Amino acid sequence: MAILVIAEHDNAALKAATLNAVTAAARLGGDVSVLVAGAGVAAVAQAAAKVAGVARVLVADAPHYEAQTPENVAALVKGLAAGYSHIVAPATSAGKNVAPRVAALLDVAQVSDIIAIEAPDTFVRPIYAGNALATVKSADAVKVVTVRTTAFDAAASEGGAAAVENVAAGPDLGLVRLLGREVTKSARPELGAAKIIVSGGRGLGSGENYGKVLEPLADKLVAALGASRAAVDAGFAPNDYQVGQTGKIVAPQLYIAVGISGAIQHLAGMKDSKVIVAINKDAEAPIFQVADFGLVADLFTAVPELVAAL
Repeated sequence: MAILVIAEHDNAALKAATLNAVTAAARLGGDVSVLVAGAGVAAVAQAAAKVAGVARVLVADAPHYEAQTPENVAALVKGLAAGYSHIVAPATSAGKNVAPRVAALLDVAQVSDIIAIEAPDTFVRPIYAGNALATVKSADAVKVVTVRTTAFDAAASEGGAAAVENVAAGPDLGLVRLLGREVTKSARPELGAAKIIVSGGRGLGSGENYGKVLEPLADKLVAALGASRAAVDAGFAPNDYQVGQTGKIVAPQLYIAVGISGAIQHLAGMKDSKVIVAINKDAEAPIFQVADFGLVADLFTAVPELVAAL
C-alpha cells in the first residue's frame, strides 16, 4: 500500500499543515510519498525529504505550477494516482480546493475532514458542525482523503532521509490565470498554527475597539488574533481572522474568547483548544458551556485589567 500526500507550500517553504497530513498518512500503514508541485521548489523538496515518516518526495517543477492552481495540480495528481491506494491532503483552503477535483477526475468519493483512522478504508469525520461523528467506510480503489490538521500531531520536521525524485509535469490546462495575490503580513503568529489565540466577537462593538482592546493582550501573550464570523461580517476584523466552521479550524494551547457568544459555527472551529477562556457579560452565553475558565464581566474593564496584571 502506498500513500501520496499533496504538500502545501508557497514555493519557498513547506507549510505546517503538510506535517499533520503526513502523520495521518503514516497511520494508514503504507509507504508515504509527498508530492511537491510548484516552480523553483528545490528548498521545499529538501524540507519534505527531512520529514519523519516520508519515504519519497516527488517533485513537479514547472512554471505553470507557480500559482498552484487547483485545476493544474489535480490533473498532475490524476496522472500519478495509479500507483497509490490513498491520496491525502490537509483540509485547508488549498487542500479543499484540490482534493475534490482529484476525486472527480478519478470518479471516486472523497472522504472529507477526517479526525481519526480506524482502518485503511475506515475513517471518522465530524458532521453537524462537530456535534456528531460519522464513521465512513470507503470501497473505492483509490481513497481521496482530506485531514483536519488539528486532529493529528505534526510529524517531526527533521530526522527523515527520503529520496527526492523528479516527475514529469502535467499539462497546463490554461483554464484559469492568477492575476494577483494579496498576502497578509503580520509579526504575529499565523492563526492556524498559533499556540495562543485571542479572539474577539460582536461584543467589541467596532473595529476600533477590536484593535484597542485585543491587540495589547495579544502582544503580551505573543498570540495570534482571531474573530468570530459576526465580528468579521461587521467589519471589525479581516476575513482571514475568522475562526469557525466557515473559517479556520484551530486547536491552540490557549484560546481566549472575548465578547463571543458562542454560536455553533464558531464553537466548531475552536472547541478542541486545550484551554478555553471566555470573557462575556452575558452569563447565559453558550461559550461558557465549552470554556474551562469563564469570567462574567464587562470586557472593556476586564481585558485592560488582565493586560495590566500580565
